[in-house]
Amino acid sequence: MSRQLSQQEIDAVFQNTLGRKTERPGTRRAAPFDFRRPDRIAKSQLRAIHQLHDNFVRNLVSSLSAYLRSYLIINLVSVEQLSYSEFLECLPSPTCIASIGLRPYDGNAVLELNSSLIFPILEILLGGDGKLQFSSQREITEIEQVLLDGLFRLILRDLREAWTFVTDIDFSIDTIETEPQFLQILAPTEAVVAVAIEIRIGDSIGMMNIAMPSIIIKMMRQKFDQQWSLRKSVSTDQEQARMLDLIRDSILPAEVVLTGPQLLLRDLMNLEEGDVVNFETVASKPVDLLLNGARKYRGEVMRAGRRAAFRVSEKTRESVP
Repeated sequence: MSRQLSQQEIDAVFQNTLGRKTERPGTRRAAPFDFRRPDRIAKSQLRAIHQLHDNFVRNLVSSLSAYLRSYLIINLVSVEQLSYSEFLECLPSPTCIASIGLRPYDGNAVLELNSSLIFPILEILLGGDGKLQFSSQREITEIEQVLLDGLFRLILRDLREAWTFVTDIDFSIDTIETEPQFLQILAPTEAVVAVAIEIRIGDSIGMMNIAMPSIIIKMMRQKFDQQWSLRKSVSTDQEQARMLDLIRDSILPAEVVLTGPQLLLRDLMNLEEGDVVNFETVASKPVDLLLNGARKYRGEVMRAGRRAAFRVSEKTRESVP
């Protein structure tokens, strides 16, 4: 049974058709953009900064352990982008927070150490064992700031060495505050790269937080692309010297090989005192010295007092026996 549409129903169909938004196939949709944070950096550069501070943490473990003469555990927790106000809201109060100069770049970074780390470190620097019997949540005094000067210099030295793979930055302490809200060196909406590092000293656990303006790191994008790729392919003299220091005390098995004929097992078992085995080698012919199974040197066997010795005459080019 057919039904005719009324004029009102026809008008309603046309209105619904005109109200629909037609989207052509293949059209690109607009991507959201936050105009309050135009200085955010790319994720690839953020990953490079993560690897850079991972190297910084490994060097800081040995430096702080030697400086405090105590066993430490340091872990890189996160590297992320935040606004400066969000970064300050994550910090405890009171704390020890310093404004760090970034010469030759214009601007400042932030370095913060929790009170749960500061007071155990002060206890160790003053001759204690770092085990506090009470939880101290007070502000540090001016005398304690002077005592922490060597600690900050050590941290900034390792941070400077970590950044040399990208660019030379002279990190220096400008001011030290105890309340995060007092250190208004950046606009609240300005983006920063926040690095969170966990430090464990005995039973004490605390965080060290570093914040660098994203706009300064964004200026280094070309240097990141050049220096980081170069670092992956070519090792620096400093890296080679550091690796040599790590393996200098390693022990390698050394052996001198005298080549000779093959013997049957039964002939070897029947050898008695006075038997002579012909090695088919001239006594004046040089023999090989193997280090960890690889031929490295050639020379002659000799006697040094009551012990047998080996005198090196040349270095071989072969690397396998």
